[in-house]
Amino acid sequence: MNGRKHSTLNGLARTLSKLGICSRTQAQALIHAGAVQINGRTVHDPELRIDPARAQITINGEPALAPARVYIALNKPRGLVTTRADEKGRATVYECLAGAALPYLAPVGRLDQASEGLLLLSNDSAWNSVITDPATQVDKLYHVQIGRMPDAGFLARLHQGVRVDGELLRVKAARELRRGGRNAWLEITLEEGKNRHLRRLLAACDCNVLRLIRIGIGPLRLGTLAKGAWRHLTPEEVRLLSAAGTPAD
Repeated sequence: MNGRKHSTLNGLARTLSKLGICSRTQAQALIHAGAVQINGRTVHDPELRIDPARAQITINGEPALAPARVYIALNKPRGLVTTRADEKGRATVYECLAGAALPYLAPVGRLDQASEGLLLLSNDSAWNSVITDPATQVDKLYHVQIGRMPDAGFLARLHQGVRVDGELLRVKAARELRRGGRNAWLEITLEEGKNRHLRRLLAACDCNVLRLIRIGIGPLRLGTLAKGAWRHLTPEEVRLLSAAGTPAD
């Protein structure tokens, strides 16, 4: 009984974030500013443990209601960072959403500053977790331009993996798409997404990455979505991505 009751308790800032109202950082700022009330009492502790099913949460006197769930796909341009606000003042992916009537949306996974392509954003924290949880192993598909000519041994090494900083980095699948005079394009599938996974793996294989574009997540493909543009996912796409993130028996 006690364990089950304890499991329902969350920190206040985390609760507001999980509701999709704002980020945890934004929630902390609201709480510190005295804008959040629990059962009519103003609180200032972002880590205050509450039961979201029982507590009446208001922000500036208005009920803290979860907004409608929103799921979007963005074609991330190179040079943007995947964060709401950057401490170094760099441009972020949220600049692509400027002016749109959207609630707070969190990135579903990341693409580093130099990478491009398909990025999901949503305010459905449970759905986000299904897509990003390593245990669910939702495949990510990439097109990568490399500064060398790949051969069978090189592709085999990507499959076998290389240990980098104590982590085994490898790909699920890799094949050559095309080649030019001094570089080639690979199509690579990952079923896990460790930090800068592909860049670290390819560097360990003495391979320079010229471009890295994510073109697919699970069954979803980037398609013809223009660079910097975004669109809402269809209900069927949301469902299929959820199903892709269901662990096998």
